[in-house]
Amino acid sequence: MPSRIGAARVLVEIAFRNLFVSKAKSLIVGGIVLVGAVVLVIGSSVVETIDSGMKSGVQGSLAGQLQVFSARSKDDLSLYGKPGGEVSQLEPIEDFAALKRAIVKIPNVKDVIPMGIDVAMVATGNELDIALEKLRADVRERGQGGGDPSLTSRYEAHKAHVRRMAALLHQDLQESSSVVDHEFLEDRAREGSDRERAASDAFWAAFDADPLGSLEFLENRIAPQSLTNAFTILRYVGTDLDGYQRAFDSMRIVEGTAVPKGQRGILLGKLFADDWLKLKAARLFDKIHDERATRGRRIDGDEELGRWLKEARGRTNDILLQLDPINASQAAARLGRALGSHETDLQALLSQLFTCDDSSFDRHYAIFYDELAPLLRLYSVRVGDSIVLKAPSKSGYMGSVSLPVYGFIEFRGLEKSSIAGWLGVMDIVSWRGLFGYMTAERASEIRAMKAQVGSRDVSHENADAELFGGAGAAPSAESVLPQHIEVPVFDGAARRADAGQRRVSTQAEIDDGVALNAAIVLHDPARTLETMRDVKAALAAAHMDMKVVGWQEAAGTLGQFVSLARIILYTAGFFIFAVALVIINNAMVMATLRRVKEIGTLRAIGAQKRFVIAMLLLETSAVGLAFGAAGTLLGAGLVVLIRVMGGIPATNDEMYFFFSGASLMPRLGALGLLVALGVAFVVSVLSGLYPALIATRVTPLEAMQSDD
Repeated sequence: MPSRIGAARVLVEIAFRNLFVSKAKSLIVGGIVLVGAVVLVIGSSVVETIDSGMKSGVQGSLAGQLQVFSARSKDDLSLYGKPGGEVSQLEPIEDFAALKRAIVKIPNVKDVIPMGIDVAMVATGNELDIALEKLRADVRERGQGGGDPSLTSRYEAHKAHVRRMAALLHQDLQESSSVVDHEFLEDRAREGSDRERAASDAFWAAFDADPLGSLEFLENRIAPQSLTNAFTILRYVGTDLDGYQRAFDSMRIVEGTAVPKGQRGILLGKLFADDWLKLKAARLFDKIHDERATRGRRIDGDEELGRWLKEARGRTNDILLQLDPINASQAAARLGRALGSHETDLQALLSQLFTCDDSSFDRHYAIFYDELAPLLRLYSVRVGDSIVLKAPSKSGYMGSVSLPVYGFIEFRGLEKSSIAGWLGVMDIVSWRGLFGYMTAERASEIRAMKAQVGSRDVSHENADAELFGGAGAAPSAESVLPQHIEVPVFDGAARRADAGQRRVSTQAEIDDGVALNAAIVLHDPARTLETMRDVKAALAAAHMDMKVVGWQEAAGTLGQFVSLARIILYTAGFFIFAVALVIINNAMVMATLRRVKEIGTLRAIGAQKRFVIAMLLLETSAVGLAFGAAGTLLGAGLVVLIRVMGGIPATNDEMYFFFSGASLMPRLGALGLLVALGVAFVVSVLSGLYPALIATRVTPLEAMQSDD
C-alpha cells in the first residue's frame, strides 16, 4: 500500500510539472474547454427557463397536461393556431359526456374540460349609432311626456352632437376622395346627397317636426356610411366556464366578474380589448408610454415612436365624434387649463396634447387620462355590454349569437402576448349554438314549434299511410289540408338570445353535447406519461378513436420551439467540443512526440504502460477539470449578470410568449452545471487516450536512440 501511494504521488508530481512546463499547450486546450463550458451553462439555463415558463403558461392557460381530439381530424391539434392564424380543422367529439366518463375514472385524472376553439367576427361599434340611440331615447321620453327638467337640455345636446357627427362624416368622406379608389367613390355618389342633407341647416330646423322620421333617415341612410363601421376577428375557446376557471389557474379576471355558473356569457382578453376595442389615440399613447417605461426607448430619434405619436394626432376626430357640445366645451376648458394654453378650439387643443417630446410626454399622458378620459368612452365594448358574434356554422350558413361581456381576462406571464392575450373564453353552450350544433334551448324551441303547428315525426316506411291515409289511396282535401293552422310567431334572434342568456344550463347539459377537443388536468403532473398510457387504454376500451397528446404537441409549432432550442444548443455544444477534441488530441500528440526521451527513461527505470497512460490522462483531465470548472463558474456568473441587468428582452410577440413575460430571466440549475463540467472532463479524457496509447508504444531502446 505505501508503495502504491508513493507511485501515485510521483504520478501527480510529474503530471502537474509537465502542465506548468507546457503552459502554451495548456492554455490553448483549456481555453477551448472553457468556452464550451460557458456555452453549455448559459444555453442550458436559457433553454430550461424557457421550457419551464412555456410549460407553466401553456398548461395553465389552455392545454392542461394532456389534450384529446378525434383521430379522424384533418389537422393535428394546434391550440394557438397554425402558421398564418388559421385554426385547426378538427372532427367533433360527438358525445363529450361519454368521453369524460371514460377518462375521469383514471386515478390521476383531476378533471376533463370540453373545448371548441375557433374565430368569429365581432362588430367593434359605431359612435354614430351610439349617439343616435341616445337621441332616440330622448325622443321616446319626450313623446311619453317625461317630466325630467334636464330632458330638454339633454335632448338639444344630443341633437347637436349627432348634427356635428353627420357634418364630420360628410367632411371625412369628401377628404378621402384623394386617397380612396374612384370606383369606390362612384358607388357612394348617391349617398353624397344624403350626407349633404343630414349636414344641412334645413334638415335640423325641421327635425323637431318629425323626430322619428328624421331618426329613421339618419339610422338607415347615414350611419351605415360611417368609416368607423368595422369588424374585428375574435379568437376564442368555448368551454365549461366553471370547470375552466377551476382547472386553469393562470387565468385571472382583471375587470368585471366571472360568468355565473351555467349561464351564457363571454370573457374577453384584456389585450384584445386594448388593441382592438380601445380608442385608437388612447391605445397609441399607451404603447408609447409602455415602450418608454419598460424598454427605455426615447421619442427623440425613434422613428416608430414618432410615427405612433403622429398617428395619435391624426385620430383626434375619433375623440371629437364622442363629445356632445356640452362635453366638448368642458373638454376644451380642461385641456386649455392643464396645457396652459389660450387656445379655445378643441381640435387645436387635441393637436397640442398629442404633440410632445420626451421632456413633456409624461405630463401630457397624465393630462389625457386625468382630464380628457373621464369624458370619453375609451372602449367600444365595456363590461356589461352585449356583443354579437358571427361565424359560418358547420352547415355553411352564417350563425350569430349575442352574449353579455362579464369581464376582461389575462393569463399570468402572457399579459402582453397577443398569442394568448387576444383569446376570449365563452360558455360552450353558446359555442354549440353559434356553429349549429343542437343545444337544449334549440331542441326546446323545435319541440314548441312542432307542438304549435301540430306536427309529429313520421317514419319513412309509414310516410304514405300517415300522410295520405293508406298506400294507393287518393287523399281527400280534408285529409291533406287541416281546417285551421296556428302559425307560430317568434320575435327573432334577439328574443331567442335573450331567453338563452337567462336560462341556466345544468352540468349535464354542459357535458352532454359536442366538443372539438378536451383538456385533461392531472393531480400529479410528474406522472403525465404514465397517465397518457392509461388514457389511451381507457379510450380504446370505450371504442373511441382519439388522439392523446402532451402540452408541447398540442401547442403546435409554438410548442416545438423548446425542442428546437434544445437541438440548436446540443448541436452547438457538440461542434464546440468536437473541435476541442480534435485540437486537444493534436496538441497532446505533438507534446507526446516531444517527450519520447522522458517517456523512454521512465520505462527504462521500471514504469509500466499503465503508469504512462495514467500520467498523460491525468494531465489532460486536470486541464479539463480546471478550465471546465472555470468555464462553469464564468457561465454561472454571466447568467447572474444577465438577471441583474434585467434579463434578455423580448423584442417581438413570439419572444414574449416563449419567455412568458417581457424579458427572460434565466435560472441556474444544478443539472446544467454538472453537465457542463462533466462534458468538459469527458472530452479532455477522450482527447488524451490516443496520445497515451502512442506513448505506450515507445520502448526504452527507441527513446535512447532518438535525437529529440
